[in-house]
Amino acid sequence: MIKAGDTVIAGVSGGADSVCLLFILWNLQKKLGFEIKACHVNHGIRGEAADADEDYVKKLCERLRVPCRFFHENVEWIAKKRKQSPEEAGRMVRREAFETMCREDGGTKIATAHHRDDNAETVLLNIARGTGLKGLCGIRPVQGKWIRPFLGLDREQIENFLIEQGIAWCTDATNEEDGYTRNRIRHNILPALKEQVNEGAVRHLEELSVQAQEVWEYLEKGTEAAWERCVEIPGQKEQEEKSRTSEHMHVTGDRVRGRYESVHIDGTHLKKEMPAVQKMLVKECLASVRGSEKDIGAVHLHAVMDLFDRQCGRKLDLPGNVTAERTYRGVVISRETEPGCTAALEDEIRLNIPGITVLPDGIREVSCRFVDISEAGKAKEIPQKSYTKWIDYDIIKCNLSVRTRHSGDFLVVDDKGSRQKLKSWFINEKIPKKERDEMLLVADGQHIVWIPGHRMSRACQISNRTEKILEIKITEDKRNVRNDQGTDPRGEG
Repeated sequence: MIKAGDTVIAGVSGGADSVCLLFILWNLQKKLGFEIKACHVNHGIRGEAADADEDYVKKLCERLRVPCRFFHENVEWIAKKRKQSPEEAGRMVRREAFETMCREDGGTKIATAHHRDDNAETVLLNIARGTGLKGLCGIRPVQGKWIRPFLGLDREQIENFLIEQGIAWCTDATNEEDGYTRNRIRHNILPALKEQVNEGAVRHLEELSVQAQEVWEYLEKGTEAAWERCVEIPGQKEQEEKSRTSEHMHVTGDRVRGRYESVHIDGTHLKKEMPAVQKMLVKECLASVRGSEKDIGAVHLHAVMDLFDRQCGRKLDLPGNVTAERTYRGVVISRETEPGCTAALEDEIRLNIPGITVLPDGIREVSCRFVDISEAGKAKEIPQKSYTKWIDYDIIKCNLSVRTRHSGDFLVVDDKGSRQKLKSWFINEKIPKKERDEMLLVADGQHIVWIPGHRMSRACQISNRTEKILEIKITEDKRNVRNDQGTDPRGEG
């Protein structure tokens, strides 16, 4: 998990598990030759109690001389914005904070205090909600740079250690409530299993989880080999060129595979594979085209598998604007253009990302490049009214293009996601009617990402949740480069 020279970002909430993790790492750092940095996330839910936890972590880290960063997030607002439960939003916010600190503070590993009971809860929760083999894997001890050193310990062992050492910890009152699904499993289901079925239930769930992980890894390797035998990429050279850019990637297990516009699965070769490998391969093909495994369920896998036995031309609509169509040789899975992303006028030009796009006038050109996330803080140094902008590329839904205005165009004008019609913005800013039809816009479908020389959409601003930064620069010919011209002391509206 840890080797000499590592910098370990430890998640420290102030609770027993994370405090114990901090002390264990602190005691091991000189012996193993690594550095610890702590990360604390205040969710903005428990008011004074959360502030007290933060203060405790701050004093503890000062006493141990461990550097610590504190993140403050409004999880309830984020949950509403992302249409998630507060529990899920809180988990994602913590993960994003750990990733941010790892990236910005030179971290090589991220350590969390998940233990055996947490893993048992996760496996039971996955079973109850409906899961395949992957859900039985539960929490992995090592996954990329993420490590969970306490998975072999239970909650009682951790608390007993702290009591023996005379170490205090904070208690989160919400952990005692049954409002969250995980808490109901913790307080009701697991105790009943241990008391009424088998006292070794938690240990047995852990053993099942480890066996599932081993089988899963075996299947992953089998699926990777089956990909080479069964999958063809139409226009492979062009698709792989796009796949090499960072916006065309998705992670499968611990592997990174290119994101493709379409893949073709050979039906004859697929039927020679074991059933489990067939399903995993189809799921990976769907994820490769869609960009993620999110919302791909068993019902979608079965529907695609059934398609291999249907007549040529039969077609399925799947989540994320993905379609599957029966061909003479198998099934082609492809991504369709999202509604509102189709060019409506001849003057719309799709940007080369990364690369340079020369506009029809032969004078102006648009250059795009990806910026290392470690430079995110420099985004504020770019003048507001300029011809260079850094945007959060994660929020782009369609394909960025440059064009003039279309009916239905809008801007996002605040952090709540409020929209304003482009026409209304023109009127408010007193842009002459003659200029409106000629003004250059950078658009994502009907969403106006940037009005060069004026303002950009608030939705595209760099935040601590940004993972990909795209720089867009508009210049005229080399005799008259228009870059970062002027500033607007009032900001962006």
